[in-house]
Order: sequence, then C-alpha cells, then structure tokens
Amino acid sequence: MRFHSLPESKRYPDTEDEWAIVLDRYNTVLDELFAGLDVYLATSNWSGTPVPPERPHEQTRWHPGAHHWTSIRTDPDPDDPIYTHVYVSLIPWERGRIDALLRAVADDATAGVLIIDASLQRIYHPYDGGADVILATDAERDQLRSRHADWLSAHPSGL
Repeated sequence: MRFHSLPESKRYPDTEDEWAIVLDRYNTVLDELFAGLDVYLATSNWSGTPVPPERPHEQTRWHPGAHHWTSIRTDPDPDDPIYTHVYVSLIPWERGRIDALLRAVADDATAGVLIIDASLQRIYHPYDGGADVILATDAERDQLRSRHADWLSAHPSGL
C-alpha cells in the first residue's frame, strides 16, 4: 500500500511545519512496523563502473555504517553501462535515527532506500511524496491501512 507524506497528496514540503508532518508520518509507520526490532537499511547509488567508487558515496552522510553489499548492472547499453551499488547496514530501529536520510528522500536528494525487518516480512520504501509498504499478510496490511486512512491517495488505484 502507499501512504502520502502530506495532506491532499502534496509532494514536497515548503515549510518547517510541513517537514514535521513528513517526518512524523514516515516515523509513525516505521514505529508501527519495526519498534523494538533490528532492521536492514539499504541505500544505493549509481556509476558507470562495476566497482563502487572508492571515495565514499554521497549517501554515506545519510547512512553511516553502510557496507557495500552488491553491484548490479542495471543498464545494458554497451556504450554507457550503469551499475547500481547497494549498501546495507543492520541497525536497531529507533524513531528519528534516520531522519537525515528520510529528509533527503523526501527532498528528492536520494532514492532507492529500503527498510526491511531482519526476518524479511515487512518492507518500507520511502520516496519523495510518500512511502510504499509491503507486508506479509492481508490482515496486517488492512489494519495499517485503516489506522492511517487519511494518508492514502484519493486516486482509485491507490497511487
């Protein structure tokens, strides 16, 4: 399911009050999914080489302790290949701990972030404008959806 970060599906915050709403919505759902648990935090960056850049990637400031996990060729163009480099860390979930990263996501300064419980049953994918949530059961999804019905899109597709 998809939750929007701001009322009326506004995509980007303009004021500190709106930033507070964005971070509260992200953290509220993250708390409901992961309170008291360890989570995998995955971020990514891109380059034209199969090996990640030697200098720390830009997301290091938002994802301290990240370790390179894998690199995947995501554009097969032989003249201009693109590789996605994925970085992962295992952290105890704590409200506010990744606010700098969430703020960068909401500001479209980075993308490709996933927060996943250690048992791989719940996935949270924030993006600029909201977050997608994947849960193991329909019942869990329906309960979360009903708790935050006013954060859902009014569009018939739910997007």
